[in-house]
Amino acid sequence: MNEKTKTGLEILEAAVLLGILGDVLLRETPWGLNVLLFVGALVAAMVMLTLRRRSELLSRQTIFLHTALVFFALMFVWRDSVQLKTLNALAIIGILSLLTLPALQIKAHLAGVFQYGFSMLWSGVNAAFAPFYLVFEDVKWKTLPQKGWTKHLAAVLRGVAIAAPILLIFGALFMAADAVFQGIVEQTFHLNPEGLFTHVFFVGFFSWIVAGYLRGSLFDSFAPETAEAKPEIKVQTLSITENKEDELNEQKTPENVKAWNWRTFDNSVMPKFFTLGAIEISIVLGLVNLLFLSFVIVQIPYLFGGMELVQNTPDFKLAEYARRGFGELVTVAALVLPILLFSHWLLRKDAPVNEKIYRVLAGINIALLFVIMISATQRLLLLTGNLGYGLTTVRFYPMVFMIWLALVFAWFALTVLRGAREQFAWGALWAAFFVVGTLHVLNPDDFIVRTNVRLMHEGRSFDSNYVTELSDDAVPALLENLPAMNFERQCVVKNKISNRFVQAQTENDFRTWNWSRSVARRKMAQLSEILDTANCPEYTKSSDRFLGEY
Repeated sequence: MNEKTKTGLEILEAAVLLGILGDVLLRETPWGLNVLLFVGALVAAMVMLTLRRRSELLSRQTIFLHTALVFFALMFVWRDSVQLKTLNALAIIGILSLLTLPALQIKAHLAGVFQYGFSMLWSGVNAAFAPFYLVFEDVKWKTLPQKGWTKHLAAVLRGVAIAAPILLIFGALFMAADAVFQGIVEQTFHLNPEGLFTHVFFVGFFSWIVAGYLRGSLFDSFAPETAEAKPEIKVQTLSITENKEDELNEQKTPENVKAWNWRTFDNSVMPKFFTLGAIEISIVLGLVNLLFLSFVIVQIPYLFGGMELVQNTPDFKLAEYARRGFGELVTVAALVLPILLFSHWLLRKDAPVNEKIYRVLAGINIALLFVIMISATQRLLLLTGNLGYGLTTVRFYPMVFMIWLALVFAWFALTVLRGAREQFAWGALWAAFFVVGTLHVLNPDDFIVRTNVRLMHEGRSFDSNYVTELSDDAVPALLENLPAMNFERQCVVKNKISNRFVQAQTENDFRTWNWSRSVARRKMAQLSEILDTANCPEYTKSSDRFLGEY
């Protein structure tokens, strides 16, 4: 039994155990502690298998990624916001994808954006299809030792696999045909057909994707199979002339021909017509910079000394100025990054002047872009400030995205523009992790409620319908500021929080435990008296609808 077979068997064992654990934990929602327990078990299995079978894959960078994996799983236990949970899930998926790179002989901290994108695609393909290779190709079942109970193990498994569907079909028919027989089966096995099917499905589903992923993180499918060493047979030389001809043929082989390797993907695979030289890059980035400069010139009166003009405009013009510009400017900032990266990738390396021109023009583009991002920030502050219409998640998270872009562009200037492109993707990734982690500390839903309450005290309207739709992260702030609201808004908050409290009392599964939900329920229990809705109408609807519109 070779090492690949041993590794394959250990992957199958870990996958089955994690499949059972996934069925036990992840079927219960909303997710909380169960995600941490499952991801913790997955990380433990990955580290154990790597240490046992591919210890060379465990480096400082992969340890950082494993730590980040546990961190974002832990965040499911902390915050209840749907948006934060989505970001946590995306972070976990992204980290799991990057952890397949070492098996492909790619260092994660030196990989580029292309390799990062490929890792996500490759891990998905592995999760879907690699179990076939694991079972039918990697594990050499005939090489397993045939001693004792293992001698008949294959026959037993085949018999069970054949008999199981037959028994399930006939058993289901007998249970449908006779109520007494159905009762005996259900009391004996404490299972119902529907529950049995769902358990089997989820165990199989989680086992399948875990087995495929683990195979992809340990095996390099692009590496050629290592054949057994064969004795070298030296062919007898027939003549001196033949020897000289062989030497001449070897000398004719060009040594400077670069073999293409997808692991170091660059523009050498592209025809020269599609690459960019000094003229092309000057035209492309030069025209883009001119367009950006013209827009910045228009924004200068508003950015420097013209704020009073904007603030003193009627509300409908203010709304048009802010709403019309913010989303579009965030989109511009998001599009600039791939354009700069792709144009740098297409840049020809045959002349140093190409790189110099690119650095100057890209630097100017980034400087102009920062001015445009400041303009977008100004519009958001107007939209959500003292003269605006309050803060919502739809306005908050694009601003966070733009903050991340600002960090990424600064990192772009420090790496790509200084000739260290290979370090860009790793730094941009950890900038994203930092921003998402900071969001958990900030608690966006709580921040949104407190911001809108502050605006309410300054005379702005307050949409009680919207804020009560936020997650349990916002409940403490709502209860704290409930006395400051008018009667109508109080009734809206009381009705919705009371309904949430009644529903929460039915959710006592430890697998879904979450700190924010626990705090919210404790607050609701402590302040149950002020949540009395006896004096409120049966149906209360706030007339302030502006926050729901964007």
